[in-house]
Amino acid sequence: MVVLNKIYTKTGDAGETALGNGSRVAKHSTRVTSYGTVDELNATVGLARLHAGAEADAQLAMIQNDLFDLGADLCRPDMEKDADEEYPVLRMTDAQVARLEAELDAMTQSVEPLRSFILPGGSALAAHLHLCRTVARRAERLCVELATMESVNPAAVKYLNRLSDWFFQAARIANDDGRDDVLWVPGANR
Repeated sequence: MVVLNKIYTKTGDAGETALGNGSRVAKHSTRVTSYGTVDELNATVGLARLHAGAEADAQLAMIQNDLFDLGADLCRPDMEKDADEEYPVLRMTDAQVARLEAELDAMTQSVEPLRSFILPGGSALAAHLHLCRTVARRAERLCVELATMESVNPAAVKYLNRLSDWFFQAARIANDDGRDDVLWVPGANR
């Protein structure tokens, strides 16, 4: 259990922060930027939930919890040392990826096939889910960049990749199963 008796610590005043293993890094490091973007994504999911019905809200709540797991995973470098830790290190799992894939498969059954690119918008929920999708893609790009420099759990990257697809399909469902999608009209304003 986490207990926070004081919110500010002053330990980051010089531009550094502590990772989950206690090591200190610059706040602008790619690792911190990666899990910071996952935190931003979680906040955008919270906004989307304000517009969601019961079923979508329950799915988004699970995603928010997964995103905290993902942040915990990303803030712990040195995956190869996990076995040496006193307590199990929280890492994303292939089961979390598989859950998203199963939900994606179910969503895909109910939406109209795409015949055009779509613009973010339509209903309020769809617009927020498209925002979630774009932040998820940015988080994924940052994690892929981090993986070129340091070890990153492959399941974390897979999760973000599936999650952005999940948000895309969920936005289509929020737009009456794609019937109210806003279609791109190439060159419409020339």
